[in-house]
Amino acid sequence: MKINKISNIYQLAFLRHVFPINFYLIDETQGLTLIDTGMGFCKNGILKEAKKLGKPITKIILTHPHVDHIGSLDSVKNEYPGASVYVSARDARLMNGDFSLNKTEPKLRVKGGFNSKVKTKPDVLMNTGNMIGSLKVIAAPGHTPGSIVLYQQTSKTLFAGDTMVTHGGIFIAGGGSWIFPFSAKATWDKELAIKSMESINKLPIEWLMVRHGKLINHANSKIGQAIQHAKAALSV
Repeated sequence: MKINKISNIYQLAFLRHVFPINFYLIDETQGLTLIDTGMGFCKNGILKEAKKLGKPITKIILTHPHVDHIGSLDSVKNEYPGASVYVSARDARLMNGDFSLNKTEPKLRVKGGFNSKVKTKPDVLMNTGNMIGSLKVIAAPGHTPGSIVLYQQTSKTLFAGDTMVTHGGIFIAGGGSWIFPFSAKATWDKELAIKSMESINKLPIEWLMVRHGKLINHANSKIGQAIQHAKAALSV
């Protein structure tokens, strides 16, 4: 595991060259906010870093509930039972095994792996515009119907979850290289994913922090290029 620090953000990078999985701990003075929890084997690294920082994890935010994002949720929650768990109001249904679609949503199959054995339930259902400490919640449907991203204005950092991938290139959800095709295969609606990122990229983004792949600096123009590539791929 490698640790990268930017401002009050700690990136925990696992399996960087094989199956990169990143987590983020945000030091919010009174406690730590964890963005996504990963697979079961990731818990020790997360808990070790939290203990090293000397503060409790008080908030756990799920960008969406695919299995590789909630696999160690129970373990982290058991260690920090007072931590509040956040998920979008829309994707809370997926956590409960409800894969039905709203009338206004594209009639496409919700893809990706889900873990019905996770016992921890969300405490707070998020909606776009909500503030969680220094982080603003922004709806980003596409990868899942209720995917969200988080934006920290002070550092101009976008925590993109799986809405983007930066392993083997820079891609919008639904795209990717042969090196890492997994996020693309688990994306519900590629066209909606592009529209979401077009809107989000209007924000000033200095740092792009994704779930799978490296940190990207001066990110707006690179996100813009990824959007254009994704549009071109859809039109083929």
